[in-house]
Amino acid sequence: MQLLVDLFGYLSIVLHGLTIVGQAVTLGSVLFLVFLARPHAWMMGDGGAVVIADTTRIARWAALGLVVGESIVIAMQTAVLTSTTGIGLADALGADFAIAGLAKIAATLALFGVLLLPAGRMSSVLLVVVGALELAAGTLTTHAVARLDDRPLLLAATALHQFGAAIWIGGIPAFIAALKRGTDQAAWRLVGERFSTMCQIGVVAILISASILATWYIGSVPAAYGTAYGVMAGAKAVMFAALLLLGYGNYRLIRGMRPQQTRSVLRVRRFAEVEIGIGFTLFFAAASLTSVPPGVDLTQDRVTWHEIVERNWPVSPRLVSPDHDTLTLPALQAKLDAEAKASASKPSPAFVPGSGEIPDRNADDIAWSEYNHHWAGIFVVVIGLLAMLTQAGLRAARHWPLLFLGLAGFLFFRSDPETWPMGDISFFDSLRDVEVLQHRFFVLLLIGFAAFEWRVRAFDLRGGWMPLVFPLLTAIGAAALLTHSHAIANIRDQLLIEITHTPLALAGAAAGWARWLELRLEDGRGKRVAGWIWPLCLVLVGFVLLDYREA
Repeated sequence: MQLLVDLFGYLSIVLHGLTIVGQAVTLGSVLFLVFLARPHAWMMGDGGAVVIADTTRIARWAALGLVVGESIVIAMQTAVLTSTTGIGLADALGADFAIAGLAKIAATLALFGVLLLPAGRMSSVLLVVVGALELAAGTLTTHAVARLDDRPLLLAATALHQFGAAIWIGGIPAFIAALKRGTDQAAWRLVGERFSTMCQIGVVAILISASILATWYIGSVPAAYGTAYGVMAGAKAVMFAALLLLGYGNYRLIRGMRPQQTRSVLRVRRFAEVEIGIGFTLFFAAASLTSVPPGVDLTQDRVTWHEIVERNWPVSPRLVSPDHDTLTLPALQAKLDAEAKASASKPSPAFVPGSGEIPDRNADDIAWSEYNHHWAGIFVVVIGLLAMLTQAGLRAARHWPLLFLGLAGFLFFRSDPETWPMGDISFFDSLRDVEVLQHRFFVLLLIGFAAFEWRVRAFDLRGGWMPLVFPLLTAIGAAALLTHSHAIANIRDQLLIEITHTPLALAGAAAGWARWLELRLEDGRGKRVAGWIWPLCLVLVGFVLLDYREA
């Protein structure tokens, strides 16, 4: 239980991201079923019934996933509340968060029940009504509920925002499944054009609602770049722009379809796959927003534009590390050990992982962290350059993924100097600290990069699932970086660091999905362009790390 309390903040963001995904796919699949699959099945020939069955199946599984995810969220929140405050289970379940979550679960279960009905008895009107109830319940877990002013407007805008995300991004899995079932050009074009119309409705809904929410939750330009809420909203805007470009590309492909052009359908599917990936990453950014106060409420401790420019102005990288013994926690632990030895008592720990107490940092702590980031940047720049040489045809450079092992080892030893193997805190005890846990996760991702991508390069594996591991892990790492936090007491310093991490996450997402496109597209200009984008993004990530500073 104590471990759950220690990790509650971070786990709640991750789980909330998963529930956002579940809700979007559930509602998106239902909308696809009601407004495309069922009314136009007769125009798809023999594939119409199969498309309806596939869409219904996707909606069912997404609804089940949403119920499970939301149940875990409520159970976790209730367990933390009862263990930290001492209140009873009944009182905890009567809290606003529990009531909202239970209403969401009830509405989703009702929707799942409708989806279990035979196709002939499944009423589209009933699907829309129950889906609307689920959407309404979903808005009860957002910032809008806690607002005292203009609550009806914000609730309506939030519901419109979630509707737009669902009908567009949430409907893409059903859209891809329908394209796979199509057997002729007319059916493909029908599905593509109808879904494009649905997506346009979603885009308009998102733009209108986002304008309202940005006005009420951010309120000003200084809050947009000077608060964590504003920075994350900016990251969402960048990903939204990328989704618009992909969607526009698919729209042009669909409009230009001609008989016997199956290649165009394949390209539409591949771009749609990337839309799903970027869209889900955007959902995790949205989950991160729930963990911070709206920018308009944070009137103190905002970061100024001058501070951002000064912190990110290019400087020479720090390539010499301070001594481990000069860091705050090792030095304090040595002092406590000496005092305990003198009094023949058990030494007290300088830091207890997960205690919530953020230790002070000295200049050497900052230098240590900067050194780590700068050397990591050198690793990534070299990796990106070697990947470019491989793309250019230099076969000797194909072993570049092995450098990820060196980076993983470097970060394993140095990311958290107060923990094993350099510090006194044991490996398993250190995992109670959210920042340490995230660092270990990124180390595992790097090992995964090396293990799978090196085999792909060394043995020239072009088919199967193994080549797809690298882009997927890269995209997962980018999404995780959007939820990454640093244990720093000074809010302004913490935000300045997170501002640096945001472009890292965006470039990482671009690298992962560009590599995905390179692997999934057939030979052509798009494949070649994607093949150069992802190593360029890696180089960009490296240069951002080289310019990383904490003071």
